[in-house]
Amino acid sequence: MENLTASRKQIVAISGSATAPSKTTELVKAIAHRYMTHFDADLTLIEINKIGPAMSGALTRADLSPENVHVLEQIENADLLIVGSPVYRGSYTGLFKHLFDFVDQFALVEKPVMLVASGGSERHSLIIDHQMRPLFAFFQCNIAPLGIYASEADFQGSVVSSEALLDRIELAVDLSVRALPKSFSS
Repeated sequence: MENLTASRKQIVAISGSATAPSKTTELVKAIAHRYMTHFDADLTLIEINKIGPAMSGALTRADLSPENVHVLEQIENADLLIVGSPVYRGSYTGLFKHLFDFVDQFALVEKPVMLVASGGSERHSLIIDHQMRPLFAFFQCNIAPLGIYASEADFQGSVVSSEALLDRIELAVDLSVRALPKSFSS
């Protein structure tokens, strides 16, 4: 029998920050909440600072704890990913990359992905195009046309406070939603 009720979409937001509180975490949450204004969804937040210590010594997926394998399955089974990292030495954090080293190479094919980064100044904004976009192109993701970069000036403490940043979030999310297949919202 056909299920006539629409299933809720699964949004997985990943913060590659090794610290808490985190501007990156607050940024990916703000973006996730904007997506949730467009369709019915459940949100899972994955924070590297919480899962990283148990993952850091693993060399293969078989070395991971059952909890971290579950995290990978959430990523691989998500309907939409929001992936964010603070800029660390010109790139995403090492544990952020280490997490994606364990994701199945073909699990993210055509999966919608929003790229997000934060850093101390605007000069780090190219991380999205020069570091993150190639990583998710490797996975053959459907990468949102605009990524979101935020600098120190866009926050009050760890809270998103800049109207210009909120406008960029709205624009980037709205454009990416328009690019989603029609079947995504059904």
